[in-house]
Amino acid sequence: MRRIALLFCLAVSALAQSGIVVIRGARVVDGTGSPARAATVVIRGPRIESVGADTAVPAGARVIDATGQTLIPGLFDLHTHLTASAATGVSGDWGKNLKAYLACGITTVNDYSTSAEMIAPMHRLLAGGAVPGPRVNMAIRLSTPGGHGTEAGWGDFMTYQASTPEQAHAHMKSVLAYKPDVIKVFTDGWRYGAAPDLSSMNVETLTAIVDDAHAAGIKVFTHTVTLAGAKIAARAGVDVLVHGIGDAPVDAELIGLLKAHQTFYVSTLAVYESHQLGLLSPRVLSLLDPASRDATARAASARTAPAEPGLARQQRWQNLLSNVHHLNDAGIPVAAGTDAGMAGTFHGFAGLHELELLVDAGLTPLQAIAAGTTVSARAIGVDGQRGVIAPGKLADLVLIDGRPDEKIADIEKTSRVFLNGVEFDPRALEAAIQAPAQTALPATRVAALIDDMERTDGRTQLGTLRINATDAGVDHSLMMFQPIVRAPGDHALMVQARMAAKDRPFVRMEFPLTPGAVELADLTAYTGISFDARGEGAYRLIVNSYGIRAADPYLAPFSATAEWQTIRVPFASLHRRAADAGSWARNDARSLLFELSAAPQTNAWLELDNVKLY
Repeated sequence: MRRIALLFCLAVSALAQSGIVVIRGARVVDGTGSPARAATVVIRGPRIESVGADTAVPAGARVIDATGQTLIPGLFDLHTHLTASAATGVSGDWGKNLKAYLACGITTVNDYSTSAEMIAPMHRLLAGGAVPGPRVNMAIRLSTPGGHGTEAGWGDFMTYQASTPEQAHAHMKSVLAYKPDVIKVFTDGWRYGAAPDLSSMNVETLTAIVDDAHAAGIKVFTHTVTLAGAKIAARAGVDVLVHGIGDAPVDAELIGLLKAHQTFYVSTLAVYESHQLGLLSPRVLSLLDPASRDATARAASARTAPAEPGLARQQRWQNLLSNVHHLNDAGIPVAAGTDAGMAGTFHGFAGLHELELLVDAGLTPLQAIAAGTTVSARAIGVDGQRGVIAPGKLADLVLIDGRPDEKIADIEKTSRVFLNGVEFDPRALEAAIQAPAQTALPATRVAALIDDMERTDGRTQLGTLRINATDAGVDHSLMMFQPIVRAPGDHALMVQARMAAKDRPFVRMEFPLTPGAVELADLTAYTGISFDARGEGAYRLIVNSYGIRAADPYLAPFSATAEWQTIRVPFASLHRRAADAGSWARNDARSLLFELSAAPQTNAWLELDNVKLY
């Protein structure tokens, strides 16, 4: 009931009245780049019924007087990390991050923080209304071995790795079975001159990915940050180059390739701006949850003076700005994305600020608004449905207190937001973001038997996919896991590791309790975890629970010997380092992880069987 009440407060449904809403008196900027015009817009259900200066008001309609305001299409952000917090040291609240986008009038986003297994449950939560938010296109990620996107230690199933067309086709067969909305490929290993370059993808491998994606009707976005990498990506036929070319000015050859392949360009200027902490305006703070507000304020106050970027960074920034300008002037379609969720790149607000930065780069305010609406809709292939204010289009709309087509800074003055014809109140969304409690997610009880290692498809008895995780870095520890015969007709799981040459290397075997470890598992009916183990030395059992950062989870140590033994870990023995951490509530579990750690450049192993709740 609380969730229903929250949705009622956040959304004012036109259908609750007559099913018709009329926005009258607004200056309409339709997203095509055309100048503002006075018009009346009629919304019937989820769609725009009519747009015109002399449009009659249907009987029984709810009329909104928008005199002095500007109506634009719902905005797009084509590069986000929804599960991450832009505040350092804070666990991301997915539900509040989603609300921040709606509060800013951003009604469609691409998300690159998902693994393949997370797509279905996240779409389920969105579709069921458990987490109100914009339309979300979820990606599956591919890279090269040792390439960007593989260094976080999240395991093989977060970012698939390919260096040949044969590997690419094999991975794409698996990828497409999950029905991703878009494909993200890390193609460019340049680390901006601040760190050694990572590996980059060759044109043959990238072409194989693009061909398979396009055959399935799916767009391909890339992480491409150099001129040479952009030419490879364009030749491979990718749909959108993302992150901007920062190492050199664009040239005629690249412009010709982009035109020939009808490739879009997204520069994510917001993530590269060097003074994000100076942007703590009241509008930014209204979009941050309490933990993020506190962490961001501490980071801002710790800065004694604005950091001056070095010459190389200044040159890269100038390249990014001038390349947007030159590509736009050359007729290359410039769309909008931010990399929100990265440090200082705030969810929702970054999408508004990106349009301001596009104007700084040389676009007109009308062109920037088009980049964030119509052009972005074309980039992901939904321009037939939305991205422009016209009859028959879905009613994703934003009312703004001001004239952003003349003064782009007014884009921050969000007044009303419509998604699919349903009105959301930005102030109510902001209040929900600032509430002290985390976004409530549904929790379900799970069966006692988590995994007896008898399935042959790599899944637990709960139907979830076992996954690996390691320490971070491209030089991370190596890990292999496979079934072994414990006795005739009885299997166990062996985990083997080669520790990296770094401080405190580790590997982890993860058993998700729900698909993709997205939805929550209620374990309050149980008092602990038992499992059979054989190994050498000390290990740790870790519980991944909702809202607790991976750096300080609930955990308990255990030891294993060369003989099989059944180990029981009471929930009461789980602890965290944080001084104010209480006992674990047991109603917000996501997965169980078994950690192996050892001295650098040594081996470790562990065998597991019959992981159960008791």
